Amino acid sequence: HRANFPPCLYGPQKHACRRPSLSLGPRNSPAAGMAASKLVMSTACGDITLALRPDSAPITCDYIVSAVKKGLYDGKTFYRSDFVIQCGLHGSGVEPPGNLPKNETKTGTFLSNKPGTCAIAHWDVPDCGNTEFFINLQENKHLDEAYGGYCVFAEVADQASFDTVGKIAQEVKTKGKVTILKVEAA
Repeated sequence: HRANFPPCLYGPQKHACRRPSLSLGPRNSPAAGMAASKLVMSTACGDITLALRPDSAPITCDYIVSAVKKGLYDGKTFYRSDFVIQCGLHGSGVEPPGNLPKNETKTGTFLSNKPGTCAIAHWDVPDCGNTEFFINLQENKHLDEAYGGYCVFAEVADQASFDTVGKIAQEVKTKGKVTILKVEAA
């Protein structure tokens, strides 16, 4: 049962962390060109606005914004609901664009895994996160340290978005998934 596992990539790809790390290209500083300050996720249950936190995780924010701009989340699903709701490329047959080169849990402004925060999912190897991420539904302080910590890179921005997160959590529990129609970086 999924509730017994840490937030991670579920499925047969247990060696997903062996993919090469994402190259940020010629930029010297992560998030140097990141113009977005938020993500807007349009789902079958409504919209979620996520405020990005580059002060906490600049490399992670840059990676996620890049994935969003490539349309990688469009048409994918939220497929997990227990103490988090989780989404990403899982089960879609689409490969992530490499792994994040670093788990930024303890390098920037520290943000705890509290309700409404978004963090990168990974296996028990901390530097192998990619496009899978989750939104915490409850206080999950154990995720701040478990397996090197789960890096918080964004927060749910408003009450309407929190309401949508709650709807998604219920819908995934009853129907198994919720479709992400489109994600935009703004």
